[in-house]
Amino acid sequence: MAQERMIFVNLPVTDLNRSIAFYEAVGGTKEPKFSNDAAAMIRFTDAINVMLLTHDFYKTFTTKPIADTHATSAALLCLSADSTGAVDAMVEQAAGAGGKADPGPKQDMGGMMYGRSFEDPDGHHWEVMWMDAAAAEAGAGALEGQPA
Repeated sequence: MAQERMIFVNLPVTDLNRSIAFYEAVGGTKEPKFSNDAAAMIRFTDAINVMLLTHDFYKTFTTKPIADTHATSAALLCLSADSTGAVDAMVEQAAGAGGKADPGPKQDMGGMMYGRSFEDPDGHHWEVMWMDAAAAEAGAGALEGQPA
């Protein structure tokens, strides 16, 4: 059996300590084995990790300019939640930790799916969503025509 794949979302940040505190406030855990003065690994699950990289360190991986995510959209990142209440709690935790709540529209699809979003202090856009298990099993067709 193949090992479960992991994802490492690499984000450039302007203030590493502020970003560590922010991601810990929304439920992540700093992994000291993969953290130093230039980067910090934040673990959400065994498979989902966020690498916070100072701009100087991030630049060692790409020749492209770092996007100003306060002014442009570079990616929409999404985490699932266990309930609609957990969605609301994470967004409120993000706002309380220096992020911005609901930069995108709230999505309430008739009890089948519920989502909100937040931006971290560097402007990275995260969505948090809950989906009813039956709706997930039925696939996207079950959500078609539902109001956002």
